[in-house]
Amino acid sequence: MARLLATKPIARILNEAQETGEHSLKRALGPSNLISLGIGAIIGTGIFVITGTATAMHAGPAVVLSFIFAAIGCVFAGLCYAEFASMIPVAGSAYTYGYATLGEIFAWIIGWDLVLEYAFGAATVASGWSGYFISLLGDFGIKLPASIAGTHWDEFLFYNNHWENVARISPKLRSLGIDPATLPHTHGVFNVLGFLAIVGCTVILVIGIKESANFNTGIVAIKLCVLVIFIVIGSRYGLARRELMDANWHPFIPPNEGFGQFGISGILRAAGIIFFAYIGFDAVSTAAQEAKQPERDMPIGILGSLVICTVLYILVAGVLTALVNYKLLNVPDPLAIGIDSTGTRGGSLLVKVGALMGLTSTIVVMLLGQSRVFFSMSRDGLLPGLFSAVHPRFRTPWISTLTVGFFVAVLAASLPINVLTEMVSIGTLLAFVIVSAGVWVLRKRNPELPRPFRTPMVPLVPVLAILISLSMMLSLTGVTWVRLFVWLAIGMAIYFGYSRSHSKVQRGEAG
Repeated sequence: MARLLATKPIARILNEAQETGEHSLKRALGPSNLISLGIGAIIGTGIFVITGTATAMHAGPAVVLSFIFAAIGCVFAGLCYAEFASMIPVAGSAYTYGYATLGEIFAWIIGWDLVLEYAFGAATVASGWSGYFISLLGDFGIKLPASIAGTHWDEFLFYNNHWENVARISPKLRSLGIDPATLPHTHGVFNVLGFLAIVGCTVILVIGIKESANFNTGIVAIKLCVLVIFIVIGSRYGLARRELMDANWHPFIPPNEGFGQFGISGILRAAGIIFFAYIGFDAVSTAAQEAKQPERDMPIGILGSLVICTVLYILVAGVLTALVNYKLLNVPDPLAIGIDSTGTRGGSLLVKVGALMGLTSTIVVMLLGQSRVFFSMSRDGLLPGLFSAVHPRFRTPWISTLTVGFFVAVLAASLPINVLTEMVSIGTLLAFVIVSAGVWVLRKRNPELPRPFRTPMVPLVPVLAILISLSMMLSLTGVTWVRLFVWLAIGMAIYFGYSRSHSKVQRGEAG
């Protein structure tokens, strides 16, 4: 048991962080780059896609409260991440923090869990990206065959000489008095657009971290402008029609229809689902080894991006539910539905372009996070050494990036978005629990270590982060828990079959 709880010495981790040369990662990111990375990951599928589902199926207009509850949990967890990221500025995020504090077995669990978080997260975003792109093509009269427009689980029906996504077209058909069940139905086969979105972002990440960050910063600026325009137009329209706002916000908390279906339990279920939207600050911490001054810049990047995005989330959710009845928002492009309701010319096109920009940046950051976790686990011997190979010209972990990209592209093209979303949420919450516990443990075990940023009110803040994260985990479905345990069981088989015998810590190597 003692071997399973072996920790990686802090001194060794800090030595790795100081490495330079062609086989090390390039320190090229400043605070603005890190904040942009966080915003790039946080503002994506959560606001452009999942908000509609969480509103229509679980919380109603009270989804605003779900965002607030999730944000509170994120603030507590973010403070814990900020302390670790400033004192242990290496790639790997929660995996590295767990290795330094709780032991190898916990480090493996959280590393394997981060695969779930980032890989499935990027696949989820690519699925949403595909939905908006197909909708945008439709605006120009371009329709794709159902076989390449969705996965096997996506249903399509034949209307107006084209195959249309059932969720997107059904509200329109009902308004026309057409029963969707009377139309021919089929299912998708392979989501080609989702696959290509991952491939394109993977190529960008292989080319270089600075190039990837600059690309991300540019499209983050575009999507922020789009969200501000949505809030301004929607607010002006709603305030001029107070009766519409009153009708759509009543009841603000719809009566409970079963656990997780509206009422208080629905607010919690929605919070657990949209928690997926907040993993961006976790992704920032994976880039610590590429930050110029991590002890200063990492807390700024983590907490700055979290605060900015929380304010935007609350405003967008409030405006959206004021414009459109919550029952009509279970669609792939809820913000486009919202702006369409205002009658603003070109508004839908603007929102869709902004959504595509936003989702692209989210894919880039999540693939970045996943490849850096693989890089760290490989350097420790827990994964094959090829995953820590650094390209001599681009200074990026290119084999890790390409491997992750291919795996995620297949996921995006094959699995339904609802399954991917809940898997990512439960994986993220588990990561937060372990990181928060790690801060508390390290304060007790090594109080003398220099901490450029200190989490306030320890152990109160870590305990609150753990309790809130666990409460949202418990609100998720039993099937999601089963999938998590199956995923962890596969990880344990790999650990005892390969990683434990190859671990540099177990073998006493310098790393």
